[in-house]
Amino acid sequence: MHLRSRPQPVSRSTHQPRLNSQDLFRGTHELIIEHQGQEYRLRLTRNDKLILNK
Repeated sequence: MHLRSRPQPVSRSTHQPRLNSQDLFRGTHELIIEHQGQEYRLRLTRNDKLILNK
């Protein structure tokens, strides 16, 4: 009889940096993130949702 082993759950790091969006936006509704030479715009909508565009 051959038993299959169950997949192990992926452990998630509990040491991930956490930033408050209010600290990022500092009273504005849009900021620019530079990543690998590209610009991305992170925007806060009227409904307090985040939108990231390239």
